[in-house]
Amino acid sequence: MHAPRRGVLFVCLGNICRSPLARVIFEDLAIRRGVADRFEIDSCGTGAWHVGAGADPRSVQIAQRYGLTLNHCARQLNPDEDFERFELLIGMDQSNCTTMIERGAPQTRVQLMRSFDPTLAREPAHRIDVPDPYYGGDDGFDAVYHMLRRACEGLLEHSIRS
Repeated sequence: MHAPRRGVLFVCLGNICRSPLARVIFEDLAIRRGVADRFEIDSCGTGAWHVGAGADPRSVQIAQRYGLTLNHCARQLNPDEDFERFELLIGMDQSNCTTMIERGAPQTRVQLMRSFDPTLAREPAHRIDVPDPYYGGDDGFDAVYHMLRRACEGLLEHSIRS
């Protein structure tokens, strides 16, 4: 009998930049480690502006630059289903975490994405948001990729150990 898969949900504001990129990075790392079958992985946004849209083209480009394919259809957080289905609710920033808790997420299951980056262990929560690159230039997407990559590596290690 197989152990139940651990649900990991990456959450940002519109579900077109940060959370889909985090999802594809985490999926790739889990595949490379041979543990992808241990996880159910998805992403969503707290807002509905982009529901049904693909990922921001800049997120797609940055994923491709690092050898990843980002196929995506944006969706909005569904508290009734998502809080039941996913054990780890990973917000990209403090606002995403607060919104999930306000919508009924168990606070103990809501984590800030970069809290899993081992290089930031001593940083206070307000200093480790993943900034939203949507209104900036392409260099913001590259910086976000590297933030997400380090945090996803730490999240995977944490998830395998616990």
